[in-house]
Amino acid sequence: MTESARPRVIGFNHVALEVGDIEEALAFYGRLFEFELRGKSDNMAFIDLGDQFIALQKGRRQPPDDGRHFGLVVEDKEAARRALEAAGVALIEGPFLDFRDPWGNRVEIVGYDNIQFTKAPNVLRSMGLTHLAKNENAKKELADKGMAP
Repeated sequence: MTESARPRVIGFNHVALEVGDIEEALAFYGRLFEFELRGKSDNMAFIDLGDQFIALQKGRRQPPDDGRHFGLVVEDKEAARRALEAAGVALIEGPFLDFRDPWGNRVEIVGYDNIQFTKAPNVLRSMGLTHLAKNENAKKELADKGMAP
């Protein structure tokens, strides 16, 4: 890379969400998803996503998110829908499976099988998720970009 060249963005290490209370946030997300903590303090908690993580940080003061959101990849989107409904979480109307947490963070649930996003085989193995596969649309998207396995 030359001195004037700009670095290429290649992915996300983590997403940070501001919440009102760390314990309440862990309880809320724990009702929806199975996860392991990477670490925790009074003001922060880190939800492990294999080679990535979500950082929960105490201190949310802004109004609820509207269009701003992040897409959380799950192994089974319909199981996530059932968990949201069972927890009484209101879904946001529209074509996607979106909701807001109690602090206004907007989350879109995305199924692993239906998107380009791909965990490396060693990461899937360490997470106990080697059974996951892509559907035909996702396989085509990956192949069209030269990223098919």
